[in-house]
Amino acid sequence: MDKGTVHIYCGKGKGKTTAAIGQAIKAACEGRNVVFIEFLKAKEEDELGFLKRLEPEIKVFRFEKFQESFDELPEEKRAEEIQNMKNALNFARKVLVTEECDVLILDEVLGLIPYGIAGEAELRNLLEVRSASTDLYMTGVYGAREIWDAVDEVTELVAHKSLVQDSKTAVDKENQ
Repeated sequence: MDKGTVHIYCGKGKGKTTAAIGQAIKAACEGRNVVFIEFLKAKEEDELGFLKRLEPEIKVFRFEKFQESFDELPEEKRAEEIQNMKNALNFARKVLVTEECDVLILDEVLGLIPYGIAGEAELRNLLEVRSASTDLYMTGVYGAREIWDAVDEVTELVAHKSLVQDSKTAVDKENQ
């Protein structure tokens, strides 16, 4: 059996989710069982909608209920979403413990740390319960340096030049 690895895709640059999706597609093409769980993404159907078309090869889960981003939610909805994300973490733990997949992708899970929804202990627990043959990918803007010692690979995405930022700057200059 192959040795599984743990990867982090982090940073302010674009492409973290896209890189994780690429790994999911690659693994599915190899006949591996993939589970993809999304955190902190609001209810968007962009990449997730496409991935759902690849089921059952890639099983996709989202536990959040609301359309708005987490930052925009009123306090009562935010409390509900926090519980939903904790449920998603528990589900991820169950998937790892029961070895339901060969590849588990936790998209934007690292973003739970700055919000206090999860911490270093919860992420380390996921690493500890993971089967030695399971690949685990975690993404997020937040780098989670506190767990880098326990992972195999960290890729930090940095935008040195951004079309989005460049076009925003151009529009701002036109409006002055």
